[in-house]
Amino acid sequence: MGAIMASITNLPVFDGHNDVLLSIYLPKNGQKLSFFNRNDQGHIDWPRLREGGLGGGFFAVFVPSHSSSDKHPGVDPESGNTAYEMPIAPPIDHTYAREITIKGMASLFRLESQSEGQMRVVRTAEELDTCLHDGILAAVLHFEGAEAIDPDLDALYVFYQAGLRSLGVAWSRANAFAEGVPFKFPHSPDTGPGLSAAGRELVKACNQLGIVLDLSHINEKGFWDIANLSDAPLIVTHAAAYTLCQSTRNLTDKQLDAIGESDGVVGVNFHVAFLRADGRLEEKTPLSEIVRHIDYIAERIGIDHVALGSDFDGATMPLELGDVAGMPKLLAHLRQNGYDDEALRKVAHENWMRVLRRTWNPESLNP
Repeated sequence: MGAIMASITNLPVFDGHNDVLLSIYLPKNGQKLSFFNRNDQGHIDWPRLREGGLGGGFFAVFVPSHSSSDKHPGVDPESGNTAYEMPIAPPIDHTYAREITIKGMASLFRLESQSEGQMRVVRTAEELDTCLHDGILAAVLHFEGAEAIDPDLDALYVFYQAGLRSLGVAWSRANAFAEGVPFKFPHSPDTGPGLSAAGRELVKACNQLGIVLDLSHINEKGFWDIANLSDAPLIVTHAAAYTLCQSTRNLTDKQLDAIGESDGVVGVNFHVAFLRADGRLEEKTPLSEIVRHIDYIAERIGIDHVALGSDFDGATMPLELGDVAGMPKLLAHLRQNGYDDEALRKVAHENWMRVLRRTWNPESLNP
């Protein structure tokens, strides 16, 4: 194992999803953690991400409901299963969503300014390439849900100019554009209606601007509406394979096939209840469960279409992984499972770089 770990030491990882900003702009109990100092809470801080080889990722801005954090489904105290039978979360107020979103954006821009040049909010593929090459942390501003955007899309253009480059059309609730999946297990992701008229216009505008349309959390009808409308590669920043774990949050084989056919990518989620066949919220889940989903997607649609989408600071990680500092352990497991240098580079960062380059440069879609 030591030789394997040494061989992946300099392999940068680009991660499809983290929620570290949430603990900064909406700290629990008012106790804000320092991003640049080592913490014993959460999954990401500066020392640990450097240890784990994190070169960049999607930094999510999420708007919780007024009454709860929303990020963690409950647990059935008798069975230990994640309680996926909750009703879908109610819609939230647009004005409130915009206010919280601006707080989240400001927290990311403050981190960038405090990093003394070691962290950059990237807006182009060229900036991303430079950051990964030079060891500068590359942060993609991502909205997990479109509630802060008005149906006329005026805010979309403003947020784009500010740096927005990735948008989750829906979180697991309804908004003006689409409907997300409620947390259910076992259950199909076919849980509600497709895009609204405003949602269809949102897809077109994101294609024109070059904003990633993240299909995590959206229901199946919404997924297919976007697949039929969008000119860009289909991208899912943090999900897993439904065949292996029948959660509403995971992707059916037909959805995986569509992603592969579009030259898109799936960032495999590390949340234990989306990995395990029994859907249990069990921290003692082995790293092999993550590898199992990566293997399945790679075998189904090709190695070019699978990447990493941890959900650090927004989900329950396998104890064996721990936090972002444990990323080399996952890469070592992949190496032991037969992934050569080329395959590891693709899963670690190259697949993300390819789809972002194509999406952020819309003119490249029609050469």
